[in-house]
Amino acid sequence: MYLICSVSWALLQLLLLVSFSQAEDRVCLQMGDPENPQLSKDGDIILGGIFSFHSSWINRRDTYMHKPLPLQCIRGFQHAQAMLFAIDEINNSSDLLPGITLGCKVYDSCGSIARGVRASLALINSQETTFKLSDKCTKPAQVQAIMGESSSSPCMAIATVMGPFHIPLISHFATCACLSDKNKYPSFLRTIPSDHYQSRALAQLVKYFGWTWVGAIRTNDDYGNNGMATFIETAEELGICVEYSVAVFRTDPPDKSKQIISTLIKASTSRVIVAFLSHMDIDVLLIELSQHNLTGYQWVGSEGWIFDSHTAAMDVHHILDGAVGLSIPKAHVTGMKEYILDVKQLNSSSKELFREFWEALFDCKECSGHEDLAGVKNTFTDMSLMPIFYNVYKGVYAVAHALHDILSCNNTCNKTILHHIKRIRFKTKEGDEVYFNENGDPPAKYEIINWQPTENGNVEFVPVGLYDASLPADRQLTLTNRTLVWAQNSEQVPVSVCSEKCPPGTRKVLQKGKPVCCYDCLRCADGEISNSTDSISCVRCHSEFWSNERRDTCIKKKEEFLSYEEMMGALLTAASLLGTCLTAVVMFIFFRYRRTPIVRANNSELSFLLLFSLTLCFLCSLTFIGRPSGWSCMLRHTAFGITFVLCISCVLGKTMVVLMAFRQRLSVLGFTLIQVFICLLWLTISPPFPFKNIKDFKDRIILECALGSAVGFWAVLGYIGLLAMFCFILAFLARKLPDNFNEAKFITFSMLIFCAVWVTFIPAYVSSPGKFSVAVEIFAILSSGFGLLICIFIPKCYIILLKPDRNTKRNLMGKEGPTH
Repeated sequence: MYLICSVSWALLQLLLLVSFSQAEDRVCLQMGDPENPQLSKDGDIILGGIFSFHSSWINRRDTYMHKPLPLQCIRGFQHAQAMLFAIDEINNSSDLLPGITLGCKVYDSCGSIARGVRASLALINSQETTFKLSDKCTKPAQVQAIMGESSSSPCMAIATVMGPFHIPLISHFATCACLSDKNKYPSFLRTIPSDHYQSRALAQLVKYFGWTWVGAIRTNDDYGNNGMATFIETAEELGICVEYSVAVFRTDPPDKSKQIISTLIKASTSRVIVAFLSHMDIDVLLIELSQHNLTGYQWVGSEGWIFDSHTAAMDVHHILDGAVGLSIPKAHVTGMKEYILDVKQLNSSSKELFREFWEALFDCKECSGHEDLAGVKNTFTDMSLMPIFYNVYKGVYAVAHALHDILSCNNTCNKTILHHIKRIRFKTKEGDEVYFNENGDPPAKYEIINWQPTENGNVEFVPVGLYDASLPADRQLTLTNRTLVWAQNSEQVPVSVCSEKCPPGTRKVLQKGKPVCCYDCLRCADGEISNSTDSISCVRCHSEFWSNERRDTCIKKKEEFLSYEEMMGALLTAASLLGTCLTAVVMFIFFRYRRTPIVRANNSELSFLLLFSLTLCFLCSLTFIGRPSGWSCMLRHTAFGITFVLCISCVLGKTMVVLMAFRQRLSVLGFTLIQVFICLLWLTISPPFPFKNIKDFKDRIILECALGSAVGFWAVLGYIGLLAMFCFILAFLARKLPDNFNEAKFITFSMLIFCAVWVTFIPAYVSSPGKFSVAVEIFAILSSGFGLLICIFIPKCYIILLKPDRNTKRNLMGKEGPTH
């Protein structure tokens, strides 16, 4: 029993001893395998690199029971080579960082966000697999800056991790405008312009070619979604409508791509497709497009694929021929091409990676290592992506210049590399200036590229223009005179509109329930014009102008008035002159036979005065014909009013002679002076004036004389009517007096005609339009004048000239008996 207790106590002490010793030196082990760089280079200062050497996993259904298999592809080696080239140049320079060498650690992210974040954490931490809890986490990061990644979404994740550590992340190909937000990504910089400018440039390019009805396809990540959102926003501002906008991703099931092609693209009416895609996504989409033989569409591409030779090589069915888009301006860096193609130097950095790369490069399994790269043509040997390699090169040099500034400054300056890298400004050996704005972005400049097929079936990326965001808005986009090739090798610019342009003379009316680019063209109404294409409204012409037949110009309205040249004016003038001549003939006859009884009867003075007033009545009608002026307007009504009153006064005097047999000079003068007073009052208060009547007729202007005062006009007319009625009544009463030549009968008939004419005149004058109202007034004047002349004087002229035997005093007095 004692022995058992002793053994138990010894075991307990041993367990306690082990427990205390473990508590004092507790060790943490890293879960999973350590992240080792795919490429590395020793140096005094280490830079990090994260590139996508691979772009896809080995095809195997993942059961989550095993670690993922390695990745396949070698695309990102060129980026890593560009970084190594820049480092070697700097290390060999005596001006930049003299005596200090740069090294690097480069990781493969394979375009995976998770792997990119893990690689970034590996770069800022040590590679120890164990550490004690007593260790302090205050050691400096392994790297001073990180080059990469190529895509926007991984960069957003990595920049979020790097931000608190103030370690610069400089991307050569991440273009999402969201990365310019320094509140979220304070340590992110890039050597490629932001999509903020590219999206707007694409919209301006689409507008330049007159495409207002387009489809849109984007990569379903931050690059595509943000870029397309900005494009659509700018497109709407420029009057461009997007018929459909769909998102795709390279991991989407094939059924989704087929559905997009069959239900959207094929069913659409737009002939232009704006593709904001990465090269990997359009490569996948291109396979489906080729299966559907979807040719004849005009493609507009972002810099993600528009100058990618691998995409062009895949397009064996010429789906994308004639595509236009934006690319980074061409670049040439002395020695870089040769350095990138010298791949055997990778053997010293990573033998396993070199072997995998070599097998993929030459498509061999048991490679000898002596294969000749000179005869190989693939995505690695193609240098069309040199502008992107140049971006990597500039990023490395930016870090080197910032480090040089830190080492050159005194102890009081800011030693943070992020602080200095934001302020660097230098020129590369090729003469290009490198700097970052407040958002960490470089200046935005793009080349406009056109895919032009060559005779051997390949595609040539032909620069056809430039876009420079630093210039004024009207000069940012410029295209050269070089001929462009469009879809299906056409030389005519494709048309992609929902509705054809509305020509001048019409206006756009939106179709119900459709975008603003879908509309009908309605002809402008009378008196309205539109003198531009696609006018949204018609403009009413000035009151003195009218629209032409095409409704695209306002022409001066035809001015209409009763003129001497037209038929009606000429006839009225002839009638007026005829009346004047007849009155003059009668006056001559009366003067020639002034001593005969028939002329001397009933007061010959009044007869001559009546004939004179009738002459004035016929002549005053001429003042109504011709273009109205200030003087003619005042003269026509006043002359008419006074002469007719004088005329009626004379007739009235003759009537009163018959009834009362006394002289009537004073009565004629008195009646006429009353009318003169009315006319003077009218002319003083509100005289007639020339007036352009634009209300009665829309297409012409009626030049007429406005009455000025309607009361004055109707007072003049009313006074004439009053005298005429008075004269008619007196003549009617005197018609049966016992004279053989009693004038009262003829005066009664003449006054009856006069009153009938002027009673009929009033409704005809009011209802007649334009110059016809003037013609009605002239007709009334002439009718009245001819009525008086014919009824009063023609019978006397008949006796004087044809029946002289009756022109005796005895016959006029009725004292001769009847003859047999």
